[in-house]
Amino acid sequence: MEQVKARIENSLTVLLVSDLARSQAYYAEALGCDVNEFWAIRDDFGLGFKLIQAEAMEDVRPNRNQCNTYAYVRTHDELELLFEELQSSGAVIAAEPFVTEFDWGTWKEFSVKDPDGYVIGFGSGNKK
Repeated sequence: MEQVKARIENSLTVLLVSDLARSQAYYAEALGCDVNEFWAIRDDFGLGFKLIQAEAMEDVRPNRNQCNTYAYVRTHDELELLFEELQSSGAVIAAEPFVTEFDWGTWKEFSVKDPDGYVIGFGSGNKK
């Protein structure tokens, strides 16, 4: 008998932040998210966060040397457009766009950093 699985439409990342108002402003202004008291979302949860005020600074724990969340963009052209948009909106660039060659094609990515040091990566692959 085949097991029936529910379909998951979207997901989001929960981030404990040191200053909720500052984070909400950054996600709205620099990343283009629609922000309310619960969510910071963009493109119908294509990018989604739940920002929660941390009770103590030690609760704010961004990953070191890697992304806390990753978003996939359809094409290299859209990725370049997104990079230009975020850069001009004041996003803090953690890594400029770069391309990695694989046997299946190319992968292009860049990342931004939020006020607490959370890194958000964006990438796009093109097959050969």
